[in-house]
Amino acid sequence: MDRVLQSFWQPETPWQIVVAAALVLALAKLRPEERATYLNTLRFFVVGLAGHFAAALVEVGGFARTAEVLQVLFSVIAWIAVLRLTGFAFFRLALPLARLRPPRIVEDLVLAVAYAVLGVVHLRLAGVELSGILATSAVVTAVLAFAMQDTLGNVLGGLALQLDNSIRVGDWLRIDDVVGRITDIRWRSTLVETRNWETVVIPNSVLMKSKVVILGQREQQPLQWRRWIWFDVDPGVPPARVIATAESAVQEVELKGVARAPLPNCVLMGFERGMLRYALRYWLTILAEDDPTDSRVRLHVFNALQRTGIRVAEPQQTVHLVEEDEAHAEAVRKRELERRLHALSGVDLFATLSAEERQQVAERLQYAPFARGDVMTRQGNTSHWLYIIASGEAETVVELPDGKTRSLGTVGAGGFFGEMGMLTGEPRAATVIARTDVDCYRLEKASFQDLLMTRPKIAEDISRVMEARRGDLEQARRDAAQGVHAPPARSGELLERIRRFFGLKPPA
Repeated sequence: MDRVLQSFWQPETPWQIVVAAALVLALAKLRPEERATYLNTLRFFVVGLAGHFAAALVEVGGFARTAEVLQVLFSVIAWIAVLRLTGFAFFRLALPLARLRPPRIVEDLVLAVAYAVLGVVHLRLAGVELSGILATSAVVTAVLAFAMQDTLGNVLGGLALQLDNSIRVGDWLRIDDVVGRITDIRWRSTLVETRNWETVVIPNSVLMKSKVVILGQREQQPLQWRRWIWFDVDPGVPPARVIATAESAVQEVELKGVARAPLPNCVLMGFERGMLRYALRYWLTILAEDDPTDSRVRLHVFNALQRTGIRVAEPQQTVHLVEEDEAHAEAVRKRELERRLHALSGVDLFATLSAEERQQVAERLQYAPFARGDVMTRQGNTSHWLYIIASGEAETVVELPDGKTRSLGTVGAGGFFGEMGMLTGEPRAATVIARTDVDCYRLEKASFQDLLMTRPKIAEDISRVMEARRGDLEQARRDAAQGVHAPPARSGELLERIRRFFGLKPPA
């Protein structure tokens, strides 16, 4: 046994063990996410030591030549493990502490060269003549290089991509029809994860030869990527009105994934098939959520166009209507009228109207949808229309003199607001914000004026209901503002203001 231990325990063995154990402990503690890699390397080192011990047993058994070969082989294995751990410590601990993070491919290349030098040194120490091997290997290398030129192109391409830092792990790129995020750059290929939960393996030589677009990157600028939302509008609508409506729909709302700088903007892009083509351009900050963010932006733009009476144009074509189509259109019209009458039934302002008068109001309602987060009315603005909520929920917020805001409550389906603006022209007393997607109907002053002119007494009935509602609003404002409130209106004052606003004469 003494001869076995003497043959096994070489001068370098103790410090090999100490260095390997110390490096594994340090790496496992400081980089726990890669612990499995370090432990596997340590096992590789243990295999080298065990093999070296087995070679000592073979030597004592009288097989000197076999033992010599085994000693060289397992010594190389042990040294490879030590070199690998040393490389890990240098590239993954020391350099990051010095704020240097070279590409992983550089680490692999340095270690590969170190392994090659280690093998040559051990072969030389074992007495192997290397000149003949090198001459033969040169011919073999040339043959292999010719046969593996595509593979070598991928390897060299990967090395070049990493060294010049043109693309990095985490970048979003577009190449041909592939759009995704780089998750790994290997020797032979680059892995790209798409938004469809696909992993695309792209040979590095393809990346070197093709045009690659890196998304969302600009020198010294935040990560954001410009997106385009296309829509067509009839040329009868002034472009300035369309542009202002589309821009305000997105600029005034905080939308997830939409950058605030630069602000979204709308441009007139061309004339196609008798229509004007527009593009709403915004900058996407969450590149993984392109389609959902596009959808949210489209929803806000579409609702804003609907509210202002701008219809998104459709391709022009001639359609021959048949009797069934006319019947279907009439059925749709009746259903919509019933929906409007149902919405009006919850508005106590119109409780005294006759069925015919209520239908007259219903026919003049305008559909006005809002997306979640839209400002439906803003405190201090002057707007001569009333909103009736058919579905969804909105929050009423008042801005206090100290600059703070307080919530006055919510308005749900069947509720209404804005009656003071429609009937007296008074500025909005509060801001109303859509808490959910909201379907509304809007009644403008001009649409209600004909009815008041026909039957002025309606103004008296409405003024009584409004006085009660205004008292409730003022009480809520006092509670929110902790005592700061406007003076209450005198009895009959609202009726006078309604008559003045609509040009009604008091009864004789």
